[in-house]
Amino acid sequence: MAFVVFADGSANLPGSMLEGIRLLPCEYVLDGKPCTYEGDLDRFDGHAYYEMLRKGHTVMTSMLNTEKFLSSFTPILKAGKDVIYVSMSSGISGTYNAAVSAARSLMETFSDRFVHIVDSMGCGFGSGMLAMKAAELEREGLEAREAARILDEEVPHTCQYFTVDDLNYLKRTGRVGGLTAKIATVLNIKPILYGDSTGHIVSCEKIRGRKKAIEALVSKYRAKRTGEKNPDVYISHGDCIGDARQLESLILEETPDARVNICQHEPFSGAHVGPGMLGLFFRGKER
Repeated sequence: MAFVVFADGSANLPGSMLEGIRLLPCEYVLDGKPCTYEGDLDRFDGHAYYEMLRKGHTVMTSMLNTEKFLSSFTPILKAGKDVIYVSMSSGISGTYNAAVSAARSLMETFSDRFVHIVDSMGCGFGSGMLAMKAAELEREGLEAREAARILDEEVPHTCQYFTVDDLNYLKRTGRVGGLTAKIATVLNIKPILYGDSTGHIVSCEKIRGRKKAIEALVSKYRAKRTGEKNPDVYISHGDCIGDARQLESLILEETPDARVNICQHEPFSGAHVGPGMLGLFFRGKER
């Protein structure tokens, strides 16, 4: 039975990667003004957005609620199709739990249909990679239950490492304490962060200096990559294209046949990591 793949704006996918994926918009408030990010990265002016953050403008984000999932999934189920939604990590947002609640309710109403929520344990390309995999499985003709099983097994292999230029953005959202952010700023410490096995964002290294932080991201790639030919590697950045290009160059030194994709980092989770965020996403042996 055919199924429809859903993701949301936090999946960080440009139009060229959206084939077979329906995006749910993300809502945020910029300086008190409600904004909607529909999810197509091609229409996002990353430079303007991150420049506003640099100038002190504030962004508050909100989770997708159960009603949004009910209204989006119901027409699909009525049409006789199943649903797979790839969610941002349950460790950083209540969106996953809202989606699970909607799925349970809908499967009681549509007892012959299947709704599965994939907890990506990540965000940005960390969920976008899985959404693209889901769309690929649908094109191959797999049934939803088999596709869901494969996707859940892929989650532990979806590696995502990133560094930030300013810990104060994470401090504002409660990810790090104020003293930690202050000390890191004074000492020019650039943490290497990743989505762990529970979906929480944690630090795995503390590096002094941006150049060494970029090299540390490459070291993670070197240690975790599977060795497959023509691997897909994704880089997202908070308006720091020069650093993204440097990271790309180092990745290609490691694996010359890699297919490296570089994009601005979307605004929804971008509000939490700030300008200068640099992320590396790839399929690895383990997180």
